[in-house]
Amino acid sequence: MKRQRQSTLCPNCNLLISVSEAYCPYCGVRSPAAAWRRVAVFRLLGDAGLLVKAIIGANIALYALALILDPRGSGFGLNPLMLLSPSDQSLFILGASGRIPIDTYHRWWSVVSAGYLHAGLLHIFFNMAALRQLAAVVAAEFGPRRMFVIYSCGSVGGFVVSYLAGVPLTVGASAGVCGLVGAVLYYGRSRGGVYGSALFRQVGMWVVAMAVFGFIVPVINNWAHAGGILVGALVGFLLGYNERRREGSLSKTLAAACLVVTALVLAWAVATGVYYRFG
Repeated sequence: MKRQRQSTLCPNCNLLISVSEAYCPYCGVRSPAAAWRRVAVFRLLGDAGLLVKAIIGANIALYALALILDPRGSGFGLNPLMLLSPSDQSLFILGASGRIPIDTYHRWWSVVSAGYLHAGLLHIFFNMAALRQLAAVVAAEFGPRRMFVIYSCGSVGGFVVSYLAGVPLTVGASAGVCGLVGAVLYYGRSRGGVYGSALFRQVGMWVVAMAVFGFIVPVINNWAHAGGILVGALVGFLLGYNERRREGSLSKTLAAACLVVTALVLAWAVATGVYYRFG
């Protein structure tokens, strides 16, 4: 006869608990052994490593699709920043943001989709490398759900600021990455001490380097970077970090909402892009 399992891992803190627990004795989450908590979407939002892989996978998939939709746009010129660069038309139909898509075509949803599109091979490589490094820090100090909310809001906020500044067409995950930068800056300054101060100095140097590089290279969207940092710091402040407040129902609801909105917008962008190109 098959024995019934007596213990499981809490989906919120990943510590071993009894299946009979009404609340996790470690983090306080309600009904930790409930079957619905094992649904893929809840597992995804509770696992920082899996969540980052999903974000990177979505970025790579949309980058590849942008190249497929218009192979003639791939660049192999002398400028390494333009290596394997999708065409502007391909990026536009998949949801590039900016003054032209929003003012002329009323594509407000592009402030979400633009964060998952990239203008070249080096563009996506550096953004994904920075995402992996910063997401690990933010997830450790804020929790995976708050990390995703900060990343999503930072991305949208960056593109909104970029639109208000009049940038005509823009894409890239750097706005969301800068949201994570803003959260780390807030955390480092708020926590203080040796660890907090070291984080603040290290990430502060990143900000200075990004600003200098942005002024040297004209295609860099400094407005999106600045907007992402400001929004990321603000969201980090509003949601709090683990040492002050554990992830609660608000963080979980916001993370689920960000995930649903992002998935719907990206599905719409892919469907309309493919229809426009082949329909």
